[in-house]
Amino acid sequence: MASKKRDLSLTQIVPLNCTLCPRLVAHREEIGRIRRRAYLNQDYWSKPVPGFGDPNARLLIIGLAPGAHGANRTGRIFTGDRSGDFLYRALYEAGFANQPTSISRTDGLQLKDAYITSPVRCVPPDNKPALEEIHTCRPYLERELTLLKNVKLIVVLGGIALQAYLSILQDNGHIRARSPFRFGHGVNFTTHPTGPRVLACYHPSQQNTSTGRLTAAMLAEIFHQARRLLHRE
Repeated sequence: MASKKRDLSLTQIVPLNCTLCPRLVAHREEIGRIRRRAYLNQDYWSKPVPGFGDPNARLLIIGLAPGAHGANRTGRIFTGDRSGDFLYRALYEAGFANQPTSISRTDGLQLKDAYITSPVRCVPPDNKPALEEIHTCRPYLERELTLLKNVKLIVVLGGIALQAYLSILQDNGHIRARSPFRFGHGVNFTTHPTGPRVLACYHPSQQNTSTGRLTAAMLAEIFHQARRLLHRE
């Protein structure tokens, strides 16, 4: 019963009618009106996208923001675009997902011992949220960090995800400064004695995957490394 209650709390963190960031609200709704040609016959979600996964997870994955024609269309984080194709296949190969694909909210995907969220819940223009928007959306991430009681390891997908997490730790007095914790693909560290370990990874954006900066093998290795780190706990 406790797990169900906590899961319900997690899904209700972000109000689906949130209008705190006018620029993001206008953009998410405009994308839903225009749509991509391949999805003209689909209704876009075009609302804030909640986190997704196992409420008892030991692994927390922090991304950036919903994709315009991925999560903003489907309503589930990293679902329906190439970034999600890369991510969920890697999670499946490492045993954190029951299937390697994520197409829609009703495709049967389940995460095992993993939960995915983001510092920004609405799709930003050019995939670049403003600092003010990240700060405005931050209470939702803070609430998830409070509710996800079993997290032992956080995989941050990109520098913005790392800074969003570190800013919470700094403002809550867990760390004095963010500067000692530098982003680097495959780097892992502990921020403070009572906190989870952090493992950094390039974001599986098309910009990174199409240029070879992040390959499928590199991403798979991150989650195999995550599995090894959790095994030591």
